[in-house]
Amino acid sequence: MNVMPMTLKEKLAILSDAARYDASCASSGTKRRDATKGGLGSTEGQGICHAYAPDGRCISLLKILMTNFCVFDCAYCVNRASSNVQRARFAPEEVVGLTIEFYRRNYIEGLFLSSGIIRSPDDTMRDMVEIVRTLRVRERFHGYVHLKTIPGADPALVAEAGLHADRLSVNVELPTAASLARLAPEKDDRAIARAMGQFRATKEDADDARRRFAPAGQSTQMIVGADEATDATILGRSAHLYGAYDLKRVYYSAFSPIPDSKASLPLVKPPLLREHRLYQADWLMRFYGFEEGEITAHRPDGNLDLAIDPKLAWALENRHRFPVDVQTADREMLLRVPGFGKKTVDRVLTARPHRRVRHDDLARMGATMRKARPFIVLPDWSPGGLLDAASLRERFAPEPEQLVLL
Repeated sequence: MNVMPMTLKEKLAILSDAARYDASCASSGTKRRDATKGGLGSTEGQGICHAYAPDGRCISLLKILMTNFCVFDCAYCVNRASSNVQRARFAPEEVVGLTIEFYRRNYIEGLFLSSGIIRSPDDTMRDMVEIVRTLRVRERFHGYVHLKTIPGADPALVAEAGLHADRLSVNVELPTAASLARLAPEKDDRAIARAMGQFRATKEDADDARRRFAPAGQSTQMIVGADEATDATILGRSAHLYGAYDLKRVYYSAFSPIPDSKASLPLVKPPLLREHRLYQADWLMRFYGFEEGEITAHRPDGNLDLAIDPKLAWALENRHRFPVDVQTADREMLLRVPGFGKKTVDRVLTARPHRRVRHDDLARMGATMRKARPFIVLPDWSPGGLLDAASLRERFAPEPEQLVLL
C-alpha cells in the first residue's frame, strides 16, 4: 500500500469520486438533534451528496470513502483489488477535519462514510468508529452521520458505531447468495445476514431500554445488472430483507463497470431505467400494499415493464378490478389506481363524508388525471369503453425513438 504522498485535496477528489458508486446515501428517519445547547451542526436543514428528509427537503452530505484500497476482489466493484484505479486513503483525523470544515463553510449538513477493506474488517471498522466518535465527542458535531459497517467486524465495534451514527448499513451486494459466491467469493452471504441480524437485535434492545442506537435504523444496497437475477428475484429478496431485518430502505444500484484491462465482467449499458422501475416497485411494496409477486406476475420473464411504471402495468393487466368508484372504494383499492398517490387518497377519504368528489376535485387533490381517467368512475366522469380499448397501453408508453445511423 505504499503510495506517493498526496495532498488532502487530491485525496478528496479520488475518494469522493469513488464513493459515488455507493447508492445508499440516505438521511431520512433520524431523530432531531441540533446545536441549540452548544456544538456544531444538526440532522435537519437545507443543503456534495443529496439525501432527502421525509418531508422532501434536501440535505447535503459529505459522501466519501475512508479509502478505496481493498483486500477483496469483487468482480462488480470498481475498487476491487485487481482494478487499476488510482488509490488513496484518509487518516481518521483528516475525515474529521474535512467534515468540520465543510460544515463551517455551509457546504454540508452531515457525513456519509464508507470504505474499502484494509488489512481486516476489524481494522477498517475500528478506524471508522474512531472518526464518528471523534466527531461526536471531541468536536460535538450534531449533523447527520450514515456509516457503512463492515461485514465480519467485531459486533462490539458495530455496537459502538451505532452509539454515534444516525444510520448504519451493510450491503447485501447481490440479489442471490449464488451470485455473491461467484462474483465476490471472499464475501459470505451468511456473515452479511448475521451482521444485519445483530444490528436488529441490538437496536431492539436499545429501543426497549430507551437508549440511543442508530435512530434512523439500517439500510442496504443491492447491485442490479451484474448477474442474471430477474426483477421478481430482486423484489423477493428485498421483501425478505424488509421483514427479516426491519430495514428502512433497500437501495438499488445500476451496475456500471469501469472499462479496464482487468475487468472480469462484460461491459453492459448501465440499466438506469431498470433501477428506476425497481425503486418504483419497491415503493409500491412498502407503502401501497402490493406483494412482490403480483408486481411481476404478468411478465413471463419475471422482469418489470420498462416502458411504463409498475402500478400502471399492474392495472392494465388487472382491468377486471376497474373502474373504481372513487366515492365508495376502500383505501386499499384507491391506492392501486394509477395516478393516485397517498396524499391524494388521504384527501379523497377526508372529503367523501362531506361531498361527492368530482373530476376537478381530484385534479386539485394532486391526482395525475391522464393516468387515472381510464380506471375511475366519478359523478361527472365515466371511462366508457376506454378501459377495454386494446390500444390503452399505447396511450401511456413512450413513442418509439428513431435510431440514428452514425
